[in-house]
Amino acid sequence: MTTDPNFDPSALLGQIEAATGQLLLTAAGFTGADVRAPSLLPNWSRGHVLTHLARNADGGRRLLTWARTGVEAAEYDSLDARDAEIESGAGRTADELLADLRESAAAFAAEYRRMTPAAWAAPVRWTAGQERPAARAADSRLTEVLVHHVDLAAGYTPAQWPPDFVHAMLARVVTSFTHRADALALRLHATDTGTRHTTAPSEPTEPTPVIQGPESALLTWLMGRSPGTGLTVEDGSALPAAPFLY
Repeated sequence: MTTDPNFDPSALLGQIEAATGQLLLTAAGFTGADVRAPSLLPNWSRGHVLTHLARNADGGRRLLTWARTGVEAAEYDSLDARDAEIESGAGRTADELLADLRESAAAFAAEYRRMTPAAWAAPVRWTAGQERPAARAADSRLTEVLVHHVDLAAGYTPAQWPPDFVHAMLARVVTSFTHRADALALRLHATDTGTRHTTAPSEPTEPTPVIQGPESALLTWLMGRSPGTGLTVEDGSALPAAPFLY
């Protein structure tokens, strides 16, 4: 497999560690009551989100080790096993959750630094069955940290996401929507960058609304983190409801 020609491991690690540092600052301020409070994700407390982020770091580290050594190492034993780990870890104390988050992130970064150019292109398999170059584990980790930091509902918002992340992630989200049976047929116009995307067929049979707004507002809406704040429909109609993506 080949990696994206724009993939820069060193720069991406810098972004991951900066995002992780912000996440750890948020988590360090949580009390026992705080980690029991609901997150933005259905049926998950903040403790669930923090545990998920720690186990995600472990799973990503195992994929990187597989790519580097050639010895297969599963991201998770199964999706059910992943869910069970999250559930069993969610009730820990705030200090235990913080320590787990910090240690798992450090272990991921340490394995990341051991990777070679050839290892980044090596194919690995995610638990759901997708086979991709190991470089995608780096992209995935940055996404997990940035998006789930918002889900903690503790003051960190999508407006704080780095613009380059927002730009790249919006393109990925649009691509994923085009492969979903429940996807809306939409045309998107990012008013701050001039970028345009579409989730509609090349020759749509029905008129498709043009949704306008900043890239961050478009991405937040498509990812189910906003009702559409900051967005308008070009013809003045009501904004459609986007199905939850991530």
